[in-house]
Amino acid sequence: MKILVCISHVPDTTSKIVFKNDLTEFDASGVTFVMNPYDEFGLTKAMHIKESLGGTITVANVGLAVTESTLRKALAIGADDAVRINAEPTDASYVAGLLAEYAGTQNFDLIITGRESIDYNGGAVPGMIAAHLNIPFVNACIGFDLNAEQATMIREIDGGKETLQGKLPLLIAGQKGLVEEKDLRIPAMRGIMMARKKPLTVLEASDREKHTNVLDYQLPEEKGACTLIDADDVEQLVQLLHSEAKVI
Repeated sequence: MKILVCISHVPDTTSKIVFKNDLTEFDASGVTFVMNPYDEFGLTKAMHIKESLGGTITVANVGLAVTESTLRKALAIGADDAVRINAEPTDASYVAGLLAEYAGTQNFDLIITGRESIDYNGGAVPGMIAAHLNIPFVNACIGFDLNAEQATMIREIDGGKETLQGKLPLLIAGQKGLVEEKDLRIPAMRGIMMARKKPLTVLEASDREKHTNVLDYQLPEEKGACTLIDADDVEQLVQLLHSEAKVI
């Protein structure tokens, strides 16, 4: 069983976000970066599969040298090897294309990604990778069981859940529910020491076309003042919703 887990290197949600150069560039100075939380669910699920069925786990990302700390964390959690494709992850199509190029040479049985990364929240990369590789894709996956080469998956859909079955190879994009938060792995000292000896391969990116360019960024508007009214004063609530919020 060969498993690939795609890892994103993203700003911690508690970091203060600032843009520079006339709002055309993200200012990463002073920002703490972490493994994308959705990818952590996927990596933990991969560990469960490896422990029950055997196999190897490779983690990969598209990024510059600064992202290697996140890959090392994945190795400390239990991945067997890591691959960094040396490129700035400028847009979803570019990232998906590079990851698919690598995955296509390795004959992975299962590819796991997060549903989306928490920085851009685009959610496009998983489906694009699957399309490049021409393999089945299940998004928003909250359940995954494997019996030989037959996989049973549960995903969230509008108003409910859907259960699907398919054969390997395939790609799933996971989220909370694929494993529970209490099951997430924390690197132990032994794992951290072992991670230093595990291979981390750097591949130069191919000359792929980049389909989008950032023109500028905008911070969300600051939250306005909050008006508190008495819980029993329905008349005032209706008046404010009509005259100020203008929603009725």
